[in-house]
Amino acid sequence: MDVSSIIGLIMAIGLCIWGITLSKLGNFVDLQSLAIVVGGTIAAVIASYPFRILKDVPKHLMVLTRGKKYNIPKVVDQLVDLAMLARQSGLLSLEEKAEEIKDPFFKQSVLMIVDASDPDKVRDALEKQMDDMMARHDEAAGIYEKASSYAPAFGMIGTLIGLINMLKGLNLDGGGGASSLGEDMSVALITTFYGSALSNIFCQPIAKKLRIRQAEEELYCTTIVEGIMAIQAGENPQYLRERLLSCMKQSQQKKLLLKAQKAGGSGGGEGGQ
Repeated sequence: MDVSSIIGLIMAIGLCIWGITLSKLGNFVDLQSLAIVVGGTIAAVIASYPFRILKDVPKHLMVLTRGKKYNIPKVVDQLVDLAMLARQSGLLSLEEKAEEIKDPFFKQSVLMIVDASDPDKVRDALEKQMDDMMARHDEAAGIYEKASSYAPAFGMIGTLIGLINMLKGLNLDGGGGASSLGEDMSVALITTFYGSALSNIFCQPIAKKLRIRQAEEELYCTTIVEGIMAIQAGENPQYLRERLLSCMKQSQQKKLLLKAQKAGGSGGGEGGQ
């Protein structure tokens, strides 16, 4: 479970409250301003996206607390094992192994080379599936990126509404109104505060976390595609491991390669772990 989003949210809200101080917290509560900013932002997002995208918002929020789903070293080990099996027994021998793979994209990728499809067609099909997947993730992150731009705008709209009402009620001819100037001005500015807070505490962090998860999945899928194509081409398993691990830090690469060499030496295989 990834709790960094929850920790960051609590810290941001806590620091804001500490800056305001509890005794003055009531000065920052205004339901009408909150309705303009939050309600207006939600309404603008709904107007911008179809419901087929908006219905997945609960899933997006679950992604924020989900731990790292994709283990690159583990999938590299699986690909190396498949490469060794394919060199020893042929591509048809991978069909049984494919049934043991739970991830749909990985399983489909293996079955495509078992069927002896043309390599170019296999790559095109897998990359098309990846592109469609990334497009859906772009739409998801785009919701919160768009909301982060809408929120300050609605904050400014609320401020303008407040200022207009304040000036309309102001009477400098002695009829009253000047005494409430400070209070009216503070209420007008609260919407700007709400808009900035909604954008920077909620929307932008959510969008960034979704982009990070998207990059992790893209790396995972790319690793599978490159590994599958190398298996179909009959590439050396050890070279395949080194190539697929090149996306990781040098220190991690050395550690994983050394571990694979030790496991291979003790097990009599080339890359088993």
